[in-house]
Amino acid sequence: MRLREFNIQKYFASWLTNDPGNLGHILAEDVYYSECYGPEYQGLQQVLKWFHDWNKRGTVLEWQIKQCIHEGNYTVVEWYFECEFDGVCDEFDGVSIVLFNSCGKIVSLKEFQSKSKHYQPYGEC
Repeated sequence: MRLREFNIQKYFASWLTNDPGNLGHILAEDVYYSECYGPEYQGLQQVLKWFHDWNKRGTVLEWQIKQCIHEGNYTVVEWYFECEFDGVCDEFDGVSIVLFNSCGKIVSLKEFQSKSKHYQPYGEC
């Protein structure tokens, strides 16, 4: 479980530093990646192309892990994300469902997002 969390941290750090150097060590060749707003990438080469293209127009400002939950070969990661893309700043909370192979590499990663600004419409208890 520590290796999984370490690899997830390295993956997030790759985006924070705009450095894809570790991605081949973290992601399986046949990785499947589903972003929280719809796009899907099949295989390491597509993920690397997306990484390169996205970082031409954007910068990840913060990607903070809140907690990890492990079950079998899966890790669920709750996180906070902030970026600037095409001159627009955005932030949101998210969850990723991450499947690891027996070598500790990510074979599937599915992201889901939530607004980061929460409120209580009926007041505080």
